[in-house]
Amino acid sequence: MLRVAGLSKRFGGTQALTEVDLEVAQGEIHALIGPNGSGKSTLIKILAGYHHAEPGAVAELDGEPFDLGQVTVSRHDRLRFVHQELGLVGELSAIDNLALSRGFARTALGNIRWPEMERRTTALVERFGLGIDVRRPLTTATPVQRAVVAIAAALQGWEGRRGVLVLDEPTAVLPPGEVARLFDIVREVRDAGAGVLYVSHRMDEIFALADRVTVVRGGRRIATRPVAELTPRSLAELMAGEETETDHRPAPRPGTAGTVLEVRDLWAGPLRGIGFDLAGGERLGITGLVGSGHEIVPYVVCGAHSGRVSGRLRLPERSERWTDARHVGGLGLPLVPADRAGEGVIGDFSVGENLTLPLLHRLRARGGRLHRRREAALAEDWIQRVGVRTAGRGARITTLSGGNQQKVVMARCLAQRTPVLALCEPTAGVDIATRLQLYDLIERQADEGMGVIVSSSDTQDLLALCTRVLVVRDGRIVRELSGRDITEPALVHAMEGTE
Repeated sequence: MLRVAGLSKRFGGTQALTEVDLEVAQGEIHALIGPNGSGKSTLIKILAGYHHAEPGAVAELDGEPFDLGQVTVSRHDRLRFVHQELGLVGELSAIDNLALSRGFARTALGNIRWPEMERRTTALVERFGLGIDVRRPLTTATPVQRAVVAIAAALQGWEGRRGVLVLDEPTAVLPPGEVARLFDIVREVRDAGAGVLYVSHRMDEIFALADRVTVVRGGRRIATRPVAELTPRSLAELMAGEETETDHRPAPRPGTAGTVLEVRDLWAGPLRGIGFDLAGGERLGITGLVGSGHEIVPYVVCGAHSGRVSGRLRLPERSERWTDARHVGGLGLPLVPADRAGEGVIGDFSVGENLTLPLLHRLRARGGRLHRRREAALAEDWIQRVGVRTAGRGARITTLSGGNQQKVVMARCLAQRTPVLALCEPTAGVDIATRLQLYDLIERQADEGMGVIVSSSDTQDLLALCTRVLVVRDGRIVRELSGRDITEPALVHAMEGTE
């Protein structure tokens, strides 16, 4: 159904793709997997018409040749995408965002049929069990809700169509219940005769969903195999290019220092008066189903939540005074946000500028001028510390893979040297190797006495990282798990309310 051959792409002196071949058959879920920087995102962007391929590439869709550098109406209708960055307009409603890709329903006179548009949009998002007001701007939606809207936008009008649906890390911020629903919908698309190209870093998803898998590494296709012929270890070895251990996380150690953060009677969005303490050296997980409120806890704690809030917070090591939750931004606690592209980095800035942005007040020379040498030294130091793979601190941040961009965001937060670090979906859209590097980085900070909050819908993060987990349901903390009690069944049952 979809065939590309001899696909190459160069950016300046960097060869991003070299003679890549890929075929997605009708009625097949074909997974695309590889390390960060392997060329997956470049390949997807070429298929979408965002980048031009080098001359010599061949592309066919349903047996018909098409120009990779030109997006026609027919290609747009038969080749659909859900990108990792989602591609939504936050100031517009879910209705408007869906209409941007497929148009508005109109009367014979050309007027928009708003009731029909609301009905269609509501029906699409409800396929995921998601109840949101589709008329409100997406700036009021959680990261999970925005992801569902993006997937719904790609699936609208797809029923019974022939074509290929391309999903780039679609489950990055979805909790287990929503992942299962997404898998069911993807299988429906496949069973209707369409092809699905499924890009993921998660091997459990590959084995649960895909029929075949293509591994790319270093911009080249390494192998294409039926999933039934592979094991997690053999697939990991294809990705890494060597024998690798897929599960070597150490048992988490509990926090041993004093309390570094106290939260009391916190109300915001769906949250209903939650409270907790965070110890230095502790890695506290906060999780729940979509809409439960767990996603906004890091934003509220760091003063980045845009809605109404109430409650109080205190940093005992700094002051005995409580701070009103409306004014916690003044505490200066750093946040690693869920939406890396929209909230974490500034695309027009360099790696170094993104890293040092909140630290400029420390880098002023006499007279208020920026001390460029100190800024450069600081950026270079943190690039080395967290292992960012980049051509240099002056490289534009958008030239980095998602995993390396996440390292820059992490470095920016850590360089502020605060007693608390808050992260929301910290490993969304990163490969296995980078995930483990981020785990190590987070653990090192906790070992040095920092208190870490990890809000995640990914049970793998919670199991690997957290010494204690709070489960939020309907805006309230309903379960606390610690140590050996933190298991996937226990987490899922607590989230679903089926204990």
